[in-house]
Amino acid sequence: MVTTVPMTPNPSLDPSPDPASEPMPGSGGGAGSVREPGTGRSRAGSAHRSPAPAPDAVAVSGPGGELTYRELSRRVGDLAAVLRERGVGPETPVGLCMERTTGMVVALLAVWAAGGAYVPLDPAFPEDRLALMREDAGIGLVLTQPGVDRRLLAGVPDVLSLTAGGEVPPAPGGTSASGAALPSSGLPVSDLSAPGLPVPGLSGPAGSGLAYVLYTSGSTGRPKGVEVPGRAVANLLASFADRLGLLPEDRWLAVTTLSFDISVLELLLPLACGARVVVASAEQAADGPALRALAVAERITVMQATPATWRILLEAGGVPETVRLRLCGGEALPRDLADALLAPGADLWNVYGPTETTVWSTAGTVEPSPAGIDLGGPIAETFLYVLDERGLPVPDGEAGELHIGGDGLARGYRGMPGPTAARFLPDPFAGRPGARMYATGDLVRNAPDGRLEYLGRADRQVKIRGFRVELGEIETVMHSVERVRRAAAGVCDGPDGLPRLVAYVVPAWPPAPEGLWETLRDRLRASLPEYMVPAHLVTLDALPLTPNGKLDRAALPAPDWTASPATPYRAPSTPAEDELATMWAEVLGVDRPIGVDDDFFELGGHSLTAAQIIARVQSRFGAAVPIVALFENPTVAGLARCLDDLDDDDLDLSEIAALRDQLDGLDADELAAIFDELAPGS
Repeated sequence: MVTTVPMTPNPSLDPSPDPASEPMPGSGGGAGSVREPGTGRSRAGSAHRSPAPAPDAVAVSGPGGELTYRELSRRVGDLAAVLRERGVGPETPVGLCMERTTGMVVALLAVWAAGGAYVPLDPAFPEDRLALMREDAGIGLVLTQPGVDRRLLAGVPDVLSLTAGGEVPPAPGGTSASGAALPSSGLPVSDLSAPGLPVPGLSGPAGSGLAYVLYTSGSTGRPKGVEVPGRAVANLLASFADRLGLLPEDRWLAVTTLSFDISVLELLLPLACGARVVVASAEQAADGPALRALAVAERITVMQATPATWRILLEAGGVPETVRLRLCGGEALPRDLADALLAPGADLWNVYGPTETTVWSTAGTVEPSPAGIDLGGPIAETFLYVLDERGLPVPDGEAGELHIGGDGLARGYRGMPGPTAARFLPDPFAGRPGARMYATGDLVRNAPDGRLEYLGRADRQVKIRGFRVELGEIETVMHSVERVRRAAAGVCDGPDGLPRLVAYVVPAWPPAPEGLWETLRDRLRASLPEYMVPAHLVTLDALPLTPNGKLDRAALPAPDWTASPATPYRAPSTPAEDELATMWAEVLGVDRPIGVDDDFFELGGHSLTAAQIIARVQSRFGAAVPIVALFENPTVAGLARCLDDLDDDDLDLSEIAALRDQLDGLDADELAAIFDELAPGS
């Protein structure tokens, strides 16, 4: 099966494809039919064109303040001049270790305006992992901000700290922090109102020039740097500008970390269409009530998120009615979530694509039940092939591995020619020399009605809360622990039905030594991002093997989520602790009693369940509790103390909980009698 949707992109986003790369009508080399989904447009059709933004319209807002298109252009131009002075040019990798501020957007665009490529360095990642990424990418310059822990940047030759708004702080005498005179972008206002790109750098590097290097989990134990060219980014933006039809009055809520490539679309497409980007802080993005409050306050109309983040928002009270475009991707979209996101006047898009093919490769609107959920159609200049193990097309209705070709392909993995050659294969169906296609490892099938259905993975790669995880990378870290003889990582559905990572270990000296889980978890947290740290440990006498001596992953036992933890049980002693323990048991699906010293995350909690707990706490106690409070106080006793500390009215939350219990036990006549006694004049 070969699928392509050619179309004319927005002139300001034209990726300028090579004419030789155009597919021949009806081509496919015997691979099957060529179809154009109704959401696409032919080259003869008209594509979406956005009017140039007004110079004084707000381009981006968030921590760091509001920036108009005029001010954004000036700041990008000024910072780009500083970067060029520091040697940034074509193919130069520049690290971005930034807080989620408007300055983050300025920094990204300035790197491109200077001709360089950005490399996200998430401040939430462990120090060792960031150092490995910097070394692998060859980064000599990192842009950061004062709120970032400087220990994360130890050993970097050149560090430039920016303000929250993306400016270089002036040194005494009117110079930049580097000692150079502060430059001027020199962009006249007329340039901003003329057709074309309103902001320097928004087009990214031209053609095959390197736009960014994004590190994903690697099966060898080392993250892989995916090199994405500017042409691929331009093609992505042109296609979604056409499909979504953003308007200048639209406001897109950006919630995704730079280290997740879907941030490319939510930060750049609104600017390319003259709309506004609203940047949520890291705290807001993880806190359901705070995220919803921000969406309401900013009158958000567009949002893109993983299923996990959408659930956080739904748990906090639902998606605001103003959000008319809702994009969901990063992992499979469940039917129940789709039904919850569908609403009158709103379009729900299911989007799919690996990092190696630049964010999203397919997109389609989701219909209400009982219609099925499919991957949608290919975006512009994108080819989809469903192939068997021999590389031949499979008949409709049969499963095969999805291969993707076209303008969205990355160059490959930085400094890894072997893995690049293994996944970026020659494309025999494109009809032109040198064409390549990416083997996704995803199993799909063409349904009889023409829909492309996702079936799962064909390898050991999994998705956890939208992030791609190679189990081999987790296993490499576990094997580095002295007390571990053999180890495996797996994925099991938790009591809440959501997938959780599980660590399986054969101890070097059975039985399992005391403190093994603490040692193992500390090593994992020091080496891997939080989403790659298993939630549960299962110790085994031996790992299950297949008849040919390989690990039998299907035979790995599901963990006992109700097993007693190593922490001795201590019962709740106050009504507030009792309330919290009950909440934890209900949300985490734990049948046994929860002790006040049990760790929320050791019981299998994660960011989504944490958001559910906080929503219940705020509803039950009427206290404004940030989600960070649970991360900093992960026990029942600790969170109960925190709630009392957060209370501003000198009300004892334990007394409130006790009063609620008493009132819950009264019938309507008894409640009426109490209210009569409290009424004025009684």
